[in-house]
Amino acid sequence: MSGMQNSAPRFLVIDGYTRMAREELQAGGASLAADLYVSMLRKNAPAGSECDVIFPADPGVSLPLGEAIREYDGIAWTGCSSCVFSGKPDVEVQIEFARECFRNGVPAFGSCWAAQIAVVAAGGEVALNPNGREMGIAKDISLTEAGREHPLYEGKPDIFDAFTSHDDEVTVLPNGSTLLSGNDFTRVQAVAVTHEGTEFWGLQYHPEYDLHEMARLMFCRLKKLVRLGFFANEAEGLAHIDKLESLFAGPTRDDLVESLNLKPDVLDESLRTVEVRNWINHLVLPGMRR
Repeated sequence: MSGMQNSAPRFLVIDGYTRMAREELQAGGASLAADLYVSMLRKNAPAGSECDVIFPADPGVSLPLGEAIREYDGIAWTGCSSCVFSGKPDVEVQIEFARECFRNGVPAFGSCWAAQIAVVAAGGEVALNPNGREMGIAKDISLTEAGREHPLYEGKPDIFDAFTSHDDEVTVLPNGSTLLSGNDFTRVQAVAVTHEGTEFWGLQYHPEYDLHEMARLMFCRLKKLVRLGFFANEAEGLAHIDKLESLFAGPTRDDLVESLNLKPDVLDESLRTVEVRNWINHLVLPGMRR
């Protein structure tokens, strides 16, 4: 490889969705989680960065181990609709793979499922959130004192909103972890886990989402959202989804911004993705081996 190629990091993107769950997303017009992450990484990493994608929930998939993991400069875990404490074989495979990644010293980052799997792999616990499902916008996420000092949040407001979609939450932090942010709905909104000498920065929310992707995800989950009382009926849900899509298509629509009660934290892509950029700049690039 040339010196120029060596200057760009190589990422492993781990999409934990089952094949059936991925097909459900695509049928509703949503992007694959892996595609969202690849796009976000390429926008925030040096030009020429490489992204390899694996789907560990697929039967018979071959996962990189040992030296093959160490070929990567950073590991990114997407969100996932599985439950980390389900005990299902495809979930247990991912927990063990997260431990293998910790053992091999490659810094990791990710959304939602990522924070949960990092915590469980390092000895912590995750359970159903007693407050129910947090969906759409996670409001008033506040940095902890440690979070205000942590490089994950350089350039982020002390209090912000973010796209979100989850039923479960981190309940017990493992040794070697630091709580970086939370809100009234979910105590752990971001955590830094140091395990086996390796750092994993996990967010419970989704910087990779935008208005369109949130609209499509809500469409895919519409029956569940009506059942949980987010919307009175499907028509109300579809009207909300249409508003999200209309604002995505016409971002200067201040009437929709006001109607949806949205802040720059979710509308400004650069501000929304501060965390992944900080991870790349503080953990990935300084640690590049090649």
